[in-house]
Amino acid sequence: MSDQCSDTVFLVRPAAFGFNAETAATNRMQRASPSGGEAARARAMLEFDGLVAALRSEGITTCVIDDTPDPVKPDAVFPNNWVSWHADGTVVLYPMCAPNRRLERRPEILDQVAAATGHPRRRVLDLTAHERDGRFLEGTGSLVLDHVQRIAYACRSPRTDEQVLAEWCAAMNYEAEVFDATDRDGVPLYHTNVLMGIGRNFAAIGAGCIAVADRERVLARLAAGGREVIALERAEIEAFAGNLLELATWDEALGDSGVVVLSATARAGLAPDTLARLAACTDALIVAPVPTVEQLGGGSVRCMIAEVFH
Repeated sequence: MSDQCSDTVFLVRPAAFGFNAETAATNRMQRASPSGGEAARARAMLEFDGLVAALRSEGITTCVIDDTPDPVKPDAVFPNNWVSWHADGTVVLYPMCAPNRRLERRPEILDQVAAATGHPRRRVLDLTAHERDGRFLEGTGSLVLDHVQRIAYACRSPRTDEQVLAEWCAAMNYEAEVFDATDRDGVPLYHTNVLMGIGRNFAAIGAGCIAVADRERVLARLAAGGREVIALERAEIEAFAGNLLELATWDEALGDSGVVVLSATARAGLAPDTLARLAACTDALIVAPVPTVEQLGGGSVRCMIAEVFH
């Protein structure tokens, strides 16, 4: 296996999942529903537990942290936005756009993950002071990382500030590849990871969402990494097909293996030939139904998974 994929992850089981009005202004993939409240929270919990079971069934080391009910944190199920855990033991804490999402950064979670996974943090890169100046960078939502080539892909948005990105790249020894990407109405996509995902052997990307001035440069750089570039259509991006993640595992027959995690919505939204190309680039697919999380939260399975590299 390459260094691109982690075999260890952590997830946060939500205590108060629901539609977050503070994030809706910049996330057009969120959709409020009259059938919210307790029923929606119960459905989200079942979806969460199903994803955890699917990950564990494929041999992924999966650490589950329980959210605290007070204060209410409607998006706690998306921990990858506020923290990232790197192979050199660096843990990065990120500045978050929505004030109520900043409550998700609980120091005890870092202690619990370190204890559960056996991967202690050796350095903390805390970027959260940027919140005071209205500058944000929301973890591996804002950043799609090519760990092998040391490239950080990022589409500009109110949640992805180039100044903070430059600071991150300098501290982590990555090079930034910044571009503009919009939905079909011309509104910036709120996170880069709804647009693209990079695995060992593939890069799936909503090429048509990228500004014409940036498109050829970004696609050429992805191709230069030796991966198969799989173009996703706008409709596939809208079905969360770009919000996927490849993880590492071990199989008795195959040895070191890759597993791509995507949602049932994404699986249904992928064109058959695109799905076939994706499946050919990895060893297995985990397809997890998370429709409540997608509708109310505006994010899918990749947003729910925080990798722990070691």
